[in-house]
Amino acid sequence: MTEPQQSAATRLAQLDWRWKSFDDLTSLEVYTMLGARSAVFVVEQNCVYGDIDGLDTDAWHLLAYGPGEEQPPLAGYLRVLLPDTDDADDTDIRIGRVLTTAEFRGIGLGNAMLERSLTHIGAQWPGTPIRLHAQAHLQGFYGAFGFAPVSEVHEEDGIPHIWMRSA
Repeated sequence: MTEPQQSAATRLAQLDWRWKSFDDLTSLEVYTMLGARSAVFVVEQNCVYGDIDGLDTDAWHLLAYGPGEEQPPLAGYLRVLLPDTDDADDTDIRIGRVLTTAEFRGIGLGNAMLERSLTHIGAQWPGTPIRLHAQAHLQGFYGAFGFAPVSEVHEEDGIPHIWMRSA
């Protein structure tokens, strides 16, 4: 194993994983989560959109924190939305807002987050299909986890996206 691979593996091993409902998040975790989403999706991607969409309060949140004593840095994040019980057509679990922060890119964190979330979803809600709205250039990444396109590529907030689903 080369030195950069050891460093990436070491960095992944040092992460503190937190899987929480919105009600169990601390105010600092919510602040950090929203800050990271704004930094990545609004600032880095130069995409002005309403990130606070009213769905976080019913979602499950996976947060990965880097090492740190007082206030560890958020390394990665995603949210999981359960099927809408009021909508018979909405039977899929949805993964969204998947991000890694700049300081933690290139260490395989995206893979680790998706593996962890799919394992958790499979254990908690076995057999429930999973859907996500991916940026089109990430089709290969999500395809490696069994997701297949279920829509045409379309533009959302100025960025090409595609709906993908895994059974």
